[in-house]
Amino acid sequence: MASAAIYSLFIINKSGGLIYYKDYGSAGRTDTNDSLRLASLWHSMHAISQQLSPTPGCAGIDLLQADNFDLHCFQSLTGTKFFAVCETGAQNIEVLLKVIYELYTDFVLKNPFYEMEMPIRCELFDLNLAQVIQKDRVALLGR
Repeated sequence: MASAAIYSLFIINKSGGLIYYKDYGSAGRTDTNDSLRLASLWHSMHAISQQLSPTPGCAGIDLLQADNFDLHCFQSLTGTKFFAVCETGAQNIEVLLKVIYELYTDFVLKNPFYEMEMPIRCELFDLNLAQVIQKDRVALLGR
């Protein structure tokens, strides 16, 4: 049976700090320190790519393709980065990241108890995110 298209999700604040991490059953599970290092590394690579790009106005890396996975990134206007590690060739991950961003704005940023740039601990965000990822899995299994 097929597995989910998305292996893990990271949300990084504009300073490069990991504010949310969720593993969706990837083969090589990462511990907390590894996820922090990976988020910091991605933030740095994204920033360097913006500066080194020969294209004026480059927004950074949107997609990194490897042999065993793809890494998709969506950066909001505020600089918050949403990136997902997915199976190779996964479709519509950009759309999925934008839906996750909408959940972030609806359930995290509108939460009066959330402090900007701090780790996300919001039950409604977690519940709605789980529903979105489950819908993505069902769509994947139905192909």
